[in-house]
Amino acid sequence: MKSFDAIFIGAGQAGPFLAARMAAKGMKVALIERKFLGGTCVNAGCMPTKTLVASARAAHVARHGAEYGVQISGEIAIDMKTVRARAEAVTMSSRNGLANWFSGLKTMTVIYGHARFTAPKEITVNGEMLTAPKIFLNVGARPVIPDMPGLADIDYLTSTGIIHLDSLPKHLAVIGGSYIGLEFAQMYRRFGADVTVIERGPKLASREDEDISDAIADIMRSEGIKIHTDVKDIRFAKRADGATVTIDSETVAASHVLVATGRVPNTDDLGLDAAGVVTDKRGFITVDDRLATNVEGIWALGDCNGHGAFTHTSYNDFEIAAANMLDGEDRKLSSRILAYALYIDPPLGRVGMTEKQARASGRKIMVSTRPMNRVGRANERGETKGFMKVVADAETKEILGAAILGIEGDEAIHGFIDAMNAGTTYPVLKWSVPIHPTVSELIPTLLGDLKSI
Repeated sequence: MKSFDAIFIGAGQAGPFLAARMAAKGMKVALIERKFLGGTCVNAGCMPTKTLVASARAAHVARHGAEYGVQISGEIAIDMKTVRARAEAVTMSSRNGLANWFSGLKTMTVIYGHARFTAPKEITVNGEMLTAPKIFLNVGARPVIPDMPGLADIDYLTSTGIIHLDSLPKHLAVIGGSYIGLEFAQMYRRFGADVTVIERGPKLASREDEDISDAIADIMRSEGIKIHTDVKDIRFAKRADGATVTIDSETVAASHVLVATGRVPNTDDLGLDAAGVVTDKRGFITVDDRLATNVEGIWALGDCNGHGAFTHTSYNDFEIAAANMLDGEDRKLSSRILAYALYIDPPLGRVGMTEKQARASGRKIMVSTRPMNRVGRANERGETKGFMKVVADAETKEILGAAILGIEGDEAIHGFIDAMNAGTTYPVLKWSVPIHPTVSELIPTLLGDLKSI
């Protein structure tokens, strides 16, 4: 049996960075990965998908060049092989960069294989037994496949598989109207496919306030994407050129079907029972405020602990663990203010509570909204869809949450993110002097319009 100071299972956006810090201090660490370094972000999430989003936006801007006085003769054509190759190049650059970094760490051993617990501090991988007093789980998540009639009979795609397409679907049916599905829906519509989004719930992006969800639907429809919400029955049947998707009493002839109905943690084949590690009913590993599981010496980081399905939350898990274990600090998971973005175009940047959540908390709240057509940068760029929104506590003056659905919303939202993390109240932020012309310059104006409701 081989002994290490620490064993890391999974090479996503949390474990490897902690492993590298430990190795830099001379600790003997093993990093076990069953497939690719970098996890979902590098291989099937952020990096390849946002590269595809950029290609889709380039096509969209080219088609609308005449509106800016730019004349482009002929039809805009999409070379999907080049689109795919560009995304794969970004992925491989990052993956290889990680491999080169880790190979230079003398006390880190990278092992490719499927790890399983045989006891609380014992791991088997490739027929070999490993042990360590500290074990970190960073195994991520994968697309969930729902039980829908006929789905198993067709050749469907998931978010992992669709990024490898090198030809354009004629008609893409997207099952699921949340963040992943919406990004692919708009992307492939801009590449030139017909697109239909099918959602069981009453609205798209159900986590958001109704006004945000409605605005997202308007953006999708404005680009010719068909949307079906509140669907009660979804069935599939195989066709020679794709699949027939029956939506209640309506049918859609799809050349390709993307299943984007959520994700499930990769915890079902780790032998967690042998270690005694507790999971919730969805399979997420239960952790405390410092990311420790119920078993002493075992921690869970990233998507598999259910406290954020984002690269930045996974990386923050690394920061919390590293600060507590290596830097003598006491950082807590509960101190994190959740922020994220939806990368449709224009993007949605979100932080903190929605208006609905703030109301449910029992606070006396204030709300302010401002349409993007009243933002100078949006008008100058000819991109005025969406709006800005902020929610504050009327008594404490605390900023509770904000949303910017509009041009550069994913960047401008950081004005709110930084203020909330610093504990800055809205009257203080209201008197900042931002740069003109930017989207962020409207933050003080938005705060000045807060009204109790």
